[in-house]
Amino acid sequence: MIKQILALFIFSIVIVFSMSYAHQGLQYLIDLHELISALLTDVFSPGEAGMLARGLLTFLSIPLLAGLIPAFFYWVVKRHWFPYFMEIVWVIWLIQVGALVMIYKSV
Repeated sequence: MIKQILALFIFSIVIVFSMSYAHQGLQYLIDLHELISALLTDVFSPGEAGMLARGLLTFLSIPLLAGLIPAFFYWVVKRHWFPYFMEIVWVIWLIQVGALVMIYKSV
């Protein structure tokens, strides 16, 4: 418990001192989300069902791709599946949710 509190404290200090870099990283994540959404606009219909499918695919593609990159390199080296694949996907998904919720504007 003490180690976790100490790690939380240290990570908080690191984020406070590198806030501009963290903001830039979140902005890149949002830009990538918008790019994938724009690319999928041509594939799906402009109706409500098409927008829902496009949003779902866009929302899931970034965390899955981010998890597959280290999983691929791990597989090349060890020749078996990366054990922390879903943990990486969930962390990226949560970061993406936080960033998108912060910029959400009601239409």
